[in-house]
Amino acid sequence: MVKEGYKQTDIGVIPKDWEVKAIGEMLHIKHGKNQKDVITTNGMYPILGTGGEIGRSDTPLYSKPSVLIGRKGTINKPRFMDTPFWTVDTLFYSEIESTAEPKFLFYQFNRIDWYLYNEASGVPSLNAKTIENIHIPIPLKPEQKAIAQVLSDVDELITSLGRLIAKNEAIKQGTMQQLLAGRKRLAGFSGEWEEKKLGDFGVFFKGSGIKKDESNSGDIPCIRYGEIYTYHNEYVKQFKSFISKSVAKSAQLIKQGDLLFAGSGETKEDIGKCVAYVNNFDAYAGGDIVIFSPKNVDSLFLGFLLNISLVAKQKANKGQGDAVVHISANSLSEIQIRIPINRNEQQAIAKVLSDMDNKIEMLKSKLSKTKAIKEAMMSELLTGKTRLTQGI
Repeated sequence: MVKEGYKQTDIGVIPKDWEVKAIGEMLHIKHGKNQKDVITTNGMYPILGTGGEIGRSDTPLYSKPSVLIGRKGTINKPRFMDTPFWTVDTLFYSEIESTAEPKFLFYQFNRIDWYLYNEASGVPSLNAKTIENIHIPIPLKPEQKAIAQVLSDVDELITSLGRLIAKNEAIKQGTMQQLLAGRKRLAGFSGEWEEKKLGDFGVFFKGSGIKKDESNSGDIPCIRYGEIYTYHNEYVKQFKSFISKSVAKSAQLIKQGDLLFAGSGETKEDIGKCVAYVNNFDAYAGGDIVIFSPKNVDSLFLGFLLNISLVAKQKANKGQGDAVVHISANSLSEIQIRIPINRNEQQAIAKVLSDMDNKIEMLKSKLSKTKAIKEAMMSELLTGKTRLTQGI
């Protein structure tokens, strides 16, 4: 049963005052051109490929608002341009009719699963005529503009949140380098710092067990070495893997205050990345993890310290191997670190940095929620399920 004010069409239920149109009725797909004759070092206009900007030109190929879509390669990432540009042959651009709102069409392009229209068995490819023959729901231009404006406002919020996250991450990195190297002191602290080998502050032991197919076998939290690179930063906030009691019997128990180093990796620059385990419940560590239990040192402070560039360079120098790089407990124990003697200063520095971390996580959560809201809005507004204004 179609509700009042709507009608059934070949592409689904849409408002009665909307139409179903072929994309080709509203825009014409155009081929990009070779850039070799226009590329220059400091050109005014971007030269675009499917992966983004690949150069600059003083001559634009097109100067009006346009929706771009990959002809070959990356075919699932439409792009909108409202400033002059040049596209290469792997990237289509479009000439848009005056009856259509360019940004509205861009958002409609983002709803299409372009891989359904892939016409190649190897590198994904789209055909201009195929694109133009796809049918989409279309309201009158005033409603197109209103929808595009609402979604653009959400996009601006997403962009601003992304910039704010990047800014706060840069501030955090700069603060880490200053505080953890002792170049800047927190108010109220003036005591000496000491320099020793890492091994002087505790003992090392190794993780064990936990195969990939065992990493979701139960409800006991565990950490596998690859997750140190991809999932954790400086300290463990939450877990990705959980093991059964039987698997835990052959895994290595870790306790609050332990530090976990990735004992193997792909590059010397990343080898030995470290995370502090600051939770007050037991968890387990798999193989290829080197575990360090510090004494009389704040482990959260160490979690930040042992990942700064000065320490990372030492770990890189001690990494062994080419295709797969390894670092041993003995090598890690020889790393020179410099820390404040006053443990209260260690904890104060760790708190400053973890507070920054919490702010970044809060912003990332807000960004994720905003993106989800935008997806829901697109589903509602671009199909007419929800109307911004009635009777347009």
